[in-house]
Amino acid sequence: MRKNKSITILENITITDYAAEGKSLVRHDGKVLFVSGAVPGDIVDIQIVKNKKDWAEGRAIKIIKPANDRLVPFCKHFGLCGGCKWQMLPYEKQLQFKQQEAVQNITRIGKTEIPVLLPIAGSDNTTEYRNKLEFTFSNKRFLTNEEINTDAALIQQNALGYHAPRIFDKIIDIQECHLLDGVNNDIRNTIRNFATEMGFEFYDIRNHTGWLRNIIIRLTSTGELMVNICLNHDAESDRVLLLDHLLKKVPSITTLLYTINPKWNDSIYDLVPQVYYGKGYVTEKLGSFNFIISPKSFFQTNTKQAEKLYSITKEFAALTGKETVYDLYCGTGSIGIFISEHAKKIIGVEVIEDAIEDAKKNAALNNINHAHFFAGDVIKICNDDFFNTHGKPDVVITDPPRAGMHEKLIIKLLEMQSPKIVYVSCNTATQARDIALLSEKYKLEKIQPVDMFPHTHHIECVALLTLK
Repeated sequence: MRKNKSITILENITITDYAAEGKSLVRHDGKVLFVSGAVPGDIVDIQIVKNKKDWAEGRAIKIIKPANDRLVPFCKHFGLCGGCKWQMLPYEKQLQFKQQEAVQNITRIGKTEIPVLLPIAGSDNTTEYRNKLEFTFSNKRFLTNEEINTDAALIQQNALGYHAPRIFDKIIDIQECHLLDGVNNDIRNTIRNFATEMGFEFYDIRNHTGWLRNIIIRLTSTGELMVNICLNHDAESDRVLLLDHLLKKVPSITTLLYTINPKWNDSIYDLVPQVYYGKGYVTEKLGSFNFIISPKSFFQTNTKQAEKLYSITKEFAALTGKETVYDLYCGTGSIGIFISEHAKKIIGVEVIEDAIEDAKKNAALNNINHAHFFAGDVIKICNDDFFNTHGKPDVVITDPPRAGMHEKLIIKLLEMQSPKIVYVSCNTATQARDIALLSEKYKLEKIQPVDMFPHTHHIECVALLTLK
């Protein structure tokens, strides 16, 4: 170990195991050390960033000897962009570590045994699997250490890409991204080049000045392509020049919109996107069902894996056609609609009103008359009068955000006493916590992790619980 200006560096440390959330671990000097930027089998130098009595955190600053199965990352932005942190891992290893993390969270955090553990459902496509990407304009480009230390004049400071990890006002200028079909590169690079040529102002995040703010791209499996360009204020003549140029250079765009966002934050959910070209939405297909995706709609960003996720959910629900199914956190109704042909009635509840409007449109689009969607807080909506009107649930499907279910909702579920709960989660740690709370009346039957996002540490997981 050597120290330099209170910076602690550990040298020639062999990483022994995977921990969680993309970090590996090693035991050193009697404590557990969690390490980012390394994989099991690597021999690395580690800079300590947090040091506690029983554990510490660090990051690999030099790879002395790579693990035998370490791969060369395929993206030129790897190491700068915080998106695909696991490109150096074979996909089989990624799946192994994700399944391991899911099991550890359920058994350790949830203190729950897993009677049946089904193998993680991997993704058929490990690149170009997303249907949506967002890019940010900035007049403060993230500079690498090599650029900072050079004597060359850095004239071009504009950037269009992703936020630099842990730096809110710096953007990495992305030239290529493998998360979505290559058309995303055509769109992004076309806009950047034209904006630079025309002298259009890129957004200044700190000072809330400039013109160009964000790009949101959606490409569906049906081949429809929607682009929404967000602007700080309207400048009609420049806007027309930009949008016409983009349509000319990328003719595969089927819907082009712009959104004027004068706010300090990037959210567009309280704004009105304006249609410049096309019908103003795209249509996606999941199984045999069609879904309208408007500019503000939430939709699973990996369409093919969403089909697997929903198929597993349907299998766990084991519907016979006689059940009333409550779909909580239903969003735009995608899960409820996907399983609707096997249910007597679908009751969807979601707090976001726009999502419920989309759910109703999607039900009508697919000629589904036995699915009903309600906007509001589940805790307030699901009362005795609601049950008397719509019936008590035979199956509850819940798909909460990363924070998991509110404790009041768990209490409500314990009161509802549905014979079966299918819990779809994007965070196995909060899922484990909630399963432990539900164990007062429910037994965990089985789980199956699903990999929606290859080359990242994110995991989806479906769990089946039955009333004791």
